[in-house]
Amino acid sequence: MAEMAGARRRRPRPAITHDNAFFWEGIAAGTLLLQRCRCGRLRHPPGPVCPVCHSFEWEAVPASGRGRVYSVAVAHHPAIPPFEYPNPIGLVELEEGPRIVANLVGVAPDAIRIGMPVRCEIVEVEEGWKLPQFRPAEAGRS
Repeated sequence: MAEMAGARRRRPRPAITHDNAFFWEGIAAGTLLLQRCRCGRLRHPPGPVCPVCHSFEWEAVPASGRGRVYSVAVAHHPAIPPFEYPNPIGLVELEEGPRIVANLVGVAPDAIRIGMPVRCEIVEVEEGWKLPQFRPAEAGRS
């Protein structure tokens, strides 16, 4: 048991499926990708069928990575390794329309505001594992 206590805990991994593999491959390559249906609707999270036209036909398209904080929750307890606390988790509305859940970084939790412009950065959080995170956009850029 002492051996396990000293071992560094890894972040949980998502279930990679046929429907979302393109998203995680894009993240690994440093690109935030969305699904675009043949009807033109963009969607996230990925799914097998368009909720509007019910088509199974779609393509992966790059997102700008720019968005605004739509909602935020700050996790304080229980502290679960390897996460750092407080842990702000945002629902970001991308400028293209879909929303994505990701960590908010580079800002104090009490400074986060609904509507705050943010930009995506893809960060290697553990060796061989990248995740999208959002930080406040630079002044004049959103």
